[in-house]
Amino acid sequence: MPNQAQQEFPTPGLATTLTRTVASIGLLRESVVGMVGMGIIGFWVTMALFAPWIAPYDPNATLVPFELPGAIAPDGGTFWLGTDMIGRDILSRLLWGARTVMFYAPMATVCAYAVGIIMGITAGYKLGWWDIWLSRLSDIILSFPVLVLYIIVIVHFGSSGLNIIIAITFASAPGIMRIVRGLTLDVRARDYISAAQNRGESSLYIMLVEILPNVRGPLIVDVCLRFGYVIITIGVLGFLGLGLPPPDPDWGGMINENRAMALAIPHMTVFPCIAISSLVLGFNLLADGLREISLRD
Repeated sequence: MPNQAQQEFPTPGLATTLTRTVASIGLLRESVVGMVGMGIIGFWVTMALFAPWIAPYDPNATLVPFELPGAIAPDGGTFWLGTDMIGRDILSRLLWGARTVMFYAPMATVCAYAVGIIMGITAGYKLGWWDIWLSRLSDIILSFPVLVLYIIVIVHFGSSGLNIIIAITFASAPGIMRIVRGLTLDVRARDYISAAQNRGESSLYIMLVEILPNVRGPLIVDVCLRFGYVIITIGVLGFLGLGLPPPDPDWGGMINENRAMALAIPHMTVFPCIAISSLVLGFNLLADGLREISLRD
């Protein structure tokens, strides 16, 4: 009987699902919007990887304060984006700040998704008291303003990269849980789930191999959008002085440090703002491209 059920309701299979996912990402070249987004993200990833060799100066070195973009440095070099209030080269700090963003944003997003997926797929498949307690816990966390949660966590545990990841995971996981739970409730009624149950597969196997790969489509798009949210969050925390402790380069911290001169000498805050906005735009365009491709399937 198990073999008959398996033949009657063939399951997509984890390998097949992953192959389709890779193929869908490969089709991104057919979306102009998606390719533009990928290009912007690729630019910042490249800048982050090669910052030690590209940056013209030490990001924390005090050189000449209040220099405008294009000014000549004392050593004969050029301050392409000018310097800040205490004489640090803005271009160098932007490049090193990209390393900070491109490390902590993926880490925080992955951690938030790991927690959110575990909660959501458990609640959606197990139902009963699992669903009740996990849903109520998510409701409680989601009832608080997100920024307040960030401030509470970081003020309590202190400013550090690890605490930023913890704060973002704590505040973002419930929203992800809601998405995954809804997708799981739809998938758990499919025939191949019944076939797996008839074969005597464990709940863990069904959740991770049968359900999770088959809810990937909306999650891939949401990951790209959530990357943008996380980048904005890291910038906001840095602006509020709750990001990485100085003198580590931090785009939000750069805006905070120079905001007093924003009107008189705008380049010190404009360039970090452009960096944050462009990277968020890149992930949003990538999400639009992936959504466009998914609608063609």
